[in-house]
Amino acid sequence: MRKFFQEIKADLKFKTAGPGQKLSEPSRVPKEKPKAEAAPKPRQGPTDEAQMAAAAALARMELKPKAKVASSQEAIKNQVRKELMAEAAASQKGLSVEEKVRETLDLASPDQEGAAAPSVSGVYFICPLTGAVVRKDQKEKHLREAIQAYFSVDPVAASIMEIHTFNKDREKVRVGLETMAKYLDNIYLHPEEEKYRKIKLQNKVFQERISCLEGIHRFFQAIGFETKTLPVPGQETLEDYYVLKEEMLTKLEDLKGYKEQLLSSEPVRAQLDRQLCVFKPSPQAARFELPNDFYNLTAEEIKREQRLRTEAVEKASMLRTRAMREKEEQREMRKYNYTLVRVRFPDGYILQGTFYARESVSALYSFVREALRDDWLPFELLGPGGVKLTDENLAFNECGLVPSALLTLAWDAGVMADIQAVGEEQPASPLKPELLSRVQTLA
Repeated sequence: MRKFFQEIKADLKFKTAGPGQKLSEPSRVPKEKPKAEAAPKPRQGPTDEAQMAAAAALARMELKPKAKVASSQEAIKNQVRKELMAEAAASQKGLSVEEKVRETLDLASPDQEGAAAPSVSGVYFICPLTGAVVRKDQKEKHLREAIQAYFSVDPVAASIMEIHTFNKDREKVRVGLETMAKYLDNIYLHPEEEKYRKIKLQNKVFQERISCLEGIHRFFQAIGFETKTLPVPGQETLEDYYVLKEEMLTKLEDLKGYKEQLLSSEPVRAQLDRQLCVFKPSPQAARFELPNDFYNLTAEEIKREQRLRTEAVEKASMLRTRAMREKEEQREMRKYNYTLVRVRFPDGYILQGTFYARESVSALYSFVREALRDDWLPFELLGPGGVKLTDENLAFNECGLVPSALLTLAWDAGVMADIQAVGEEQPASPLKPELLSRVQTLA
């Protein structure tokens, strides 16, 4: 039966193959049958009802908000890879950390032509030694130069400044200075013992605890030690020693004072410049444009931030617990080192200053009080939504006042009523005249 059906199929296939052709003849291409072309129907214009329906549909489409195109994980990864490559290129060029951050951010951001001018040009510090105001990225360099210049005035004090200021590991500093204090105590208590007046530089304890500290060798020289190469008792080798000069034996009280000064000193810290400004009343008071100095970004933190961006898509699609949200909020608060705060007075004038993000709100109250003509007047500061800042011990970042904030000053109603009852004429503005003399217009 199967063979029968196969023969029928082969016969049908042969009959439908077309006319025969000899092998010696050239191949023929079968001609297509001409298709009858249908006469085009005349196009009719849309009816009035169709036109009204189309206009209504177009209006609905214009009113409907356009959905944002969600960026895929692959696109985010490509952006992260691009920024990290930019950072690596900056590292090869020998740029500083601040410059690496700035270049990376510039590459990652779109064209900034026509961007608004920053609300403040940067973060500045006041050097306690020279009184000069320097930018954040020049602060350490200026401190080094100022301490170096101070060696001509007081070499002991200058060397102590170096030790405390430029050694960042505070525990290592503590251990090293305690060991140094024991050396000086032995000399002060046993001046007749020659062994206490010599310190072998290759001694393991000296190498691990003292020699590693920046500025320590200048301190030795400043307090009367000199370097000598002496034979080691019981050996034929020579070693380098710090040896106290003979004349210092008559100045043991000075040596004791140097030790106390070494232990009690603190690092030299440049003071944050508030960059106090007073502005005329302006509807732009709540608009802030901050420079990169306000963001706590190091090379490592840039990598971490880019990694967090890649996780954003996954986070958006998962339910987060309260603990997870609080942890994320804490991480966001740590992103800022500084905050720019504006206080708007009842007459509309605006007082502006720069603060550390981890500084307490009490510093803001002091800042405002120092700007008042009558600093005894009680007042309150109101945050966004009219919330009173009652706990002055909280930090700015704990109150959500980072990286910028606009606050409102409100006078004590009872006190102001008493002043009005007395009938004493009040000045046009509560701010000091010297501040009003340099009032600016908020751009």
